[in-house]
Amino acid sequence: MTAAVDTMRRAGLSERAVETFAHYERLLREGDQGMLREADLTPLTDLPNAEELPESDGSTLDQAVVVKLNGGLGTSMGMTTAKSLIEVKDGLSFLDVIVRQILHLRERHGARLPLVLMNSFATRDDTLRALERYRDLRVDDLPLDFLQGRVPKLLEESLEPVSWPDDPALEWAPPGHGDVYGSLDSELLDALLERGYRYAFLSNSDNLGAVLDPRILDWFAREELPFLLEATERTESDRKGGHLARRREDDRLVLRETAQTPEDEQDAFEDVTRHRFFNANNIWIDLHALGRTLEERGGVLGLPMIVNRKTVDPTRSSSPRVIQLETAMGAAIGVFEGAGAIRVPRSRFVPVKTTDQLLVVRSDAYELGDDWNMRLASERLPIVRLDPGYFKLLSDFERRFSEGAPSLVRCRRLTVDGDVSFGRGVTVRGEVVVEGPRRVEDGAVLEG
Repeated sequence: MTAAVDTMRRAGLSERAVETFAHYERLLREGDQGMLREADLTPLTDLPNAEELPESDGSTLDQAVVVKLNGGLGTSMGMTTAKSLIEVKDGLSFLDVIVRQILHLRERHGARLPLVLMNSFATRDDTLRALERYRDLRVDDLPLDFLQGRVPKLLEESLEPVSWPDDPALEWAPPGHGDVYGSLDSELLDALLERGYRYAFLSNSDNLGAVLDPRILDWFAREELPFLLEATERTESDRKGGHLARRREDDRLVLRETAQTPEDEQDAFEDVTRHRFFNANNIWIDLHALGRTLEERGGVLGLPMIVNRKTVDPTRSSSPRVIQLETAMGAAIGVFEGAGAIRVPRSRFVPVKTTDQLLVVRSDAYELGDDWNMRLASERLPIVRLDPGYFKLLSDFERRFSEGAPSLVRCRRLTVDGDVSFGRGVTVRGEVVVEGPRRVEDGAVLEG
């Protein structure tokens, strides 16, 4: 037993979580760096198209559950609370919109459709408190959430667990969203299966485009797939994101992330004409297949390992170098025999990772429909780049847009350099560069 495994057991983590971490730590110590080489892959040329699927009568919906990954704190925006509680549209948070999407689908199709969140220790209390006002959300006595695991950060040189007395919480890291399969413990999985739920739709809580589509659910059930990944056409903005390919040795679909690509092969990884399909991180899984596979593998699904190298304190580059062992949720496509992928429109991938993206979603470039789905108001998605020195942190962003987001529905590109604040009712058209220091007055029309 290694020191890191002993640390996890002393922290009271589940035996399944301990065994899963021990599996990856063993691979690391044996020299595995989790790489997927270009020579071992065949580019993917085509996929079934979700937009060609027939309309659904909603009959399969009663066998489905929605799982949202909700463990993020939005630390890249300087937050210390659940990211899903940020106001995103018309005074509503991500979580508010998600709940309304679920309730609408229930009412329209007469389905049970539980919502279950994968929280972290840091997001659980705030999130459950925010859900208290939705009294009719819980169904079939199922819990509203389960907890994501955590793993020790390992010193890069010795591979021993790091000690950081300045902030002991930083000695731990989330094991990536691939942890969802193991954290969906046997008790909850059994409870879902016993109540007749067979299909789970998994996605990130900061992607409001990821709404359960009954057409895809019907197709997934009809094809009897164990696992399905939604993919969208890659663009230049997706060069750094995970792409799909086929593994030469067995022709199975696999997902490759940047951290799994050798440095000398980054150009091939980022070639969006060679590797056309981007992982939207919207996942469908047959719960029978998941339970069976976990049982066969002793609770360790065996997803491809991702080795992330960071500093123990992300805000201090001088702090000790550490390794975080992670897995990706979509990488399970390479684990399940017969797993598939389907091409979906870009509208199903509307993530908010930065304040740049938050401004676009808050603006009139997106509309919130009666079904609570987020839709582009025009054919063109505006590209926004805000000066990170003044807008990266949510608190700074809110202060500079205290009067609301400008109109961006007719904007192609907005670039803001320097310290700029915006008044009420500002309109941006075409391609515009705003330089600070400056305050854009109420009602201003910026055209380029």
